[in-house]
Amino acid sequence: MGAVVVPVSAAARPRIPAPAPAVLAPVTASTLDTAYAANRANAAEAARMAADHGDRTRAAADRAMADPSRRFLSFDGRGAGQAVEVFGDLAHADRVAVLVPGSDTTLETYGRFRAGALALHDRLGPNTAVVAWLGYETPGTVSPTVLTTGRAEDAAPRLKGFIRELRGVVGQSARISLLCHSYGSVVCGRAAQGVDVADIALVGSPGTGADSAAALHTSARVWAARGADDWVAHVPHTSADLFGTTVGFGTDPVSPAFGAHVFAAGDGGHSDYFTPGSVSLDNLARIVLGDTSEVTRAYQPA
Repeated sequence: MGAVVVPVSAAARPRIPAPAPAVLAPVTASTLDTAYAANRANAAEAARMAADHGDRTRAAADRAMADPSRRFLSFDGRGAGQAVEVFGDLAHADRVAVLVPGSDTTLETYGRFRAGALALHDRLGPNTAVVAWLGYETPGTVSPTVLTTGRAEDAAPRLKGFIRELRGVVGQSARISLLCHSYGSVVCGRAAQGVDVADIALVGSPGTGADSAAALHTSARVWAARGADDWVAHVPHTSADLFGTTVGFGTDPVSPAFGAHVFAAGDGGHSDYFTPGSVSLDNLARIVLGDTSEVTRAYQPA
């Protein structure tokens, strides 16, 4: 374990004031509009408080989320912020993709995550929905937390709980898929056992913390892909105990040893998996739609 990221020292950012999240009953298909309205109102109040605090960047991000066109199942403007946004008609969708982001995703940087969710929904077509699940505090790329499973272990129960709630909205017949990017694949790896989804797709993954797809103990079909220009290929795919903490995430998910269904992701880099028109986006859409026989497979050396 020769590569350990040294945290860059910087002054701590002052906490941005924001209201507590809206208190809502468990969401059902018939109460979605009520939830959306309550979370937009919460975002508007968060924008006002951030502006009063003098943080124009956060105020602008919150204000955008309060737009009448936005649909959030949850919103929390405190700290780095969390938000769960819906694209499409969730109540009537028969195919649902849940996107789990990686490091450095906050309310300020949420736009790039949202763009990927929108691109996927555009590619999926009618009777589908995409959920952008920023339901945890992501680690910073340049920080010690990005090398350990700590944030993922905190996030996994929340993700599993969300999938249970989502199942109550869309019903048992809907096909739900988890699409997990970068450190988000560590979250999905920790949440995989018992989660009620058809597929788990890992893209740009540094590893899941498990030695193999079988070790995830999931009934979901496990997929993996990495773009040809993704720097995560150079991350050491191992784990070691360092001062009582496990550092690293184990076996490379695109290696034959891991045992996932490896699919083509084209020539893109670490942030390009949801680029419109890309090989990776087309294959992810096929996985979500259940057209798995049409997924373009990647070559794997023996």
